[in-house]
Amino acid sequence: MIATAPTSKRASRRPDSLQPLENGERLTAPEFLRRYEAMPRLKKAELIEGVVYMGSLVRYNLHGRPDALAQLWLSHYEAHTPGVEFVANTTTQLDLDNVPQPDAMLRLREECGGQSRVDDRDYLVGAPELVVEIAASSASIDLHDKLNAYRRNGVKEYLTWRTVEQQFDWRVLVEGEFRPQTPDAKGVFHSTVFPGLRLSDKALLKRDAAAVLACLEAGLRSREHKALVAELMAWRSAKGRG
Repeated sequence: MIATAPTSKRASRRPDSLQPLENGERLTAPEFLRRYEAMPRLKKAELIEGVVYMGSLVRYNLHGRPDALAQLWLSHYEAHTPGVEFVANTTTQLDLDNVPQPDAMLRLREECGGQSRVDDRDYLVGAPELVVEIAASSASIDLHDKLNAYRRNGVKEYLTWRTVEQQFDWRVLVEGEFRPQTPDAKGVFHSTVFPGLRLSDKALLKRDAAAVLACLEAGLRSREHKALVAELMAWRSAKGRG
């Protein structure tokens, strides 16, 4: 969750200056990263569609607890799925205009056919397969400019939890557009990218961690998840990292 930026502006400065980032100014990704790195005390800043957004105060119930539950869910899936990595709050270079810091991500490792990589500066480059954002409301940038940036760069599944409105959305990239995913008859969402990754939005919205993990455990016992694990192990073995 990030603060809404004021009216965009371009600061007057020398191209090589390392002035502090300013909320709302327009930058390219390389300049944004240079200046972000020069501000080690700044906890969160993002570049979305060329505009700088800087971190706001993080509330306990509207962001902190929901964020922790989403991370628990994805980290549990990673623990049972070799070749898949969960990361949280990590600066991600999508393109020259977008360097977001998603609340949570799930990605396939490169040697397993993933579409993102970690560069020599320890940044994630490229679109992770799945992104989760905790959004305060439908007015959040997560539901507008950031959604478009994720769509355009090929994030395959985009999950948003609007904590004020108590709404959860699971979007799947189909033919270049995000389309809403619908749960099954039992109210369970199934990932189209990560077999066995299941989520009961009812349990999620109730913030029932035990029920969220129980639903996921059923997915981890499924035949499709076992098939995925076998496939990923074969990928890793072929690359000499089994």
